[in-house]
Amino acid sequence: MGFDGSFSYGDVNTTPADPAHSTLLFEVAWEVCNQVGGIYTVLRSKADFMLSTWDDRYCVIGPYLAGQAATDFEAAPPTGVFAEIISALGREGISAYFGHWLVSGKPQVILVDPKVPREKLNEVKHALWEAFGIESPPNSPLVDNALGFGYAVSRLTAAASRHWIVKGTGQRVLAHFHEWQGAAALPLIRRDGQPLITVFTTHATLLGRYIASSRDDLYRRLKEVDPEAEARHFGILTQHRLEAVCAECCTVFTTVSPITGEECAHFLNRKPDIITPNGINVARYDVGHDFQTLHAQHKEGIRRFVMGHFFPSYDFNLDETLFFFTSGRFEPHNKGFDLCLEAMARLNEELKEANLSVNVVFFVVTNQPVRSLNPHALRDRGVLEELRSVSRQIGDMLSERLFMSGAAGEDVDLSELADEYWMVRYRRTRYAFKSNRLPFLTTHVLVDEENDPVLRKIQALGLSNSKDDPVKVVYHPQFINSVNPLWSMEYEQFVRGCHLGIFPSSYEPWGYTPLECVCMGVPAITSDLSGFGRYLADMHPDHDRHGITVLGRRDQDFHSSAKELANRLQAFCRLNRRQRIALRNSVEAHSHSFGWERLGSAYHRAHQLALERCGALI
Repeated sequence: MGFDGSFSYGDVNTTPADPAHSTLLFEVAWEVCNQVGGIYTVLRSKADFMLSTWDDRYCVIGPYLAGQAATDFEAAPPTGVFAEIISALGREGISAYFGHWLVSGKPQVILVDPKVPREKLNEVKHALWEAFGIESPPNSPLVDNALGFGYAVSRLTAAASRHWIVKGTGQRVLAHFHEWQGAAALPLIRRDGQPLITVFTTHATLLGRYIASSRDDLYRRLKEVDPEAEARHFGILTQHRLEAVCAECCTVFTTVSPITGEECAHFLNRKPDIITPNGINVARYDVGHDFQTLHAQHKEGIRRFVMGHFFPSYDFNLDETLFFFTSGRFEPHNKGFDLCLEAMARLNEELKEANLSVNVVFFVVTNQPVRSLNPHALRDRGVLEELRSVSRQIGDMLSERLFMSGAAGEDVDLSELADEYWMVRYRRTRYAFKSNRLPFLTTHVLVDEENDPVLRKIQALGLSNSKDDPVKVVYHPQFINSVNPLWSMEYEQFVRGCHLGIFPSSYEPWGYTPLECVCMGVPAITSDLSGFGRYLADMHPDHDRHGITVLGRRDQDFHSSAKELANRLQAFCRLNRRQRIALRNSVEAHSHSFGWERLGSAYHRAHQLALERCGALI
């Protein structure tokens, strides 16, 4: 099935939707002050842009979860309409907290407790069944939390409507909901007849994500799928029906890419009115001309890791070594980890045949249950740091003594300048650093190593990290951060130090990882099965020239895509240092095309359309 050509990204020149300053805008999501996945990134990065338009008439709403609120939320006394809302919720027995979300711009936030009394939750479930035919499982914390949150939000919007809307003034309340978990209030708002204008954005259909994880060719077979039967098969019937009802009940329905729009039209029975692509806060990553300097600086940090991981077994020329990586949530097929590894195996053989002097270290960075860091890797890194410390001590000693001897005009015997103690310690440390084993494939001890699909794929492809392999693989099943003793650097610094990010997803409604690379001046590969890849193909056909590659996956089988990816990787390996520098410059310069200042206009258009449909624009 191809695109029907009728999906609209919105008008990049659309002006804000409320020139009369009469509308109060709520943005509602389960991931407000609650970092779970990509929606947290969307709302966090968009906050400054929304505030520049709506100012103090903008407020985000999320669940009150004490552990997350402790780091993301700053309480503040509510004023005006927000004080009235908090008071009204309190009278209904709903705990609500007003304050600021501790992200750029510090937007106003109301957090509501999703835990509601069991009898009230049962009333909500009965209402959803009676009015919309939504079945609710008896014991599902995920569904119960979503419905409890939805109930609390529906009472919040009811209070907001009472205290903000004044007949004859044109004042309105507009609520923009994200994903089924954040939008369970929508059917309740419809049932209660609230005078609310609503927008619902699904960032991925739940059914699409499940099907894509288990089967190939989702989009080619889309029309063959029976949504109800598949939802029942995967045990997500309640969530699927709720998602479909939310799409039906809202004033304006949006999603983040045309490719997800196809899923919505078939699975949810409503084609999105507008595509609202995800922008990024480019200013957060903007370091001016220093981005090349930071690449060199953080590349040294990666080299230090590589020395600790590989050099106990053998060494290779780090000046001729490229660092590639992929990362993301642990969905090996959806995220394209399997395709990356297949391409790396091909690249390994091709580099051998081409007899290029280049080496590639490929990192797979994700999050899996682990028991601990690999104790051998930890030991090797410790010995490397000891070797560095001893070398510095000897270097400082030699430097001072050599200087003093030279200044005195004395002849120098270098072998006599260093103390015997330090030379013995140096030799012992060097000896302790060396090992006869091959470098480890993983940096951690996995909970279920035998059944881990990434590790099994690496082993099946024969990627063993032998000395003769130009392509080396490091599987890092925990996200990189500064408290990890193997790294002592943040993930963002790791990205800046790499040469190429590779994200050939088979299912990706948008995809922030390549976009983050672009903002840091790192060339990136995405796919035409990702929303970002489709946006590039539709709106930036010269993307290759700017160091952003869109890999063909939609109309190719797995092995054809792997071959194409390997060819592109080999072409990158053939670039010289000057060409890579020029490419990074081009990537970074093009990043401003993807800022919220440009893509956020689609949100303006969605809000404007919702107001127009309700006759609310003056």
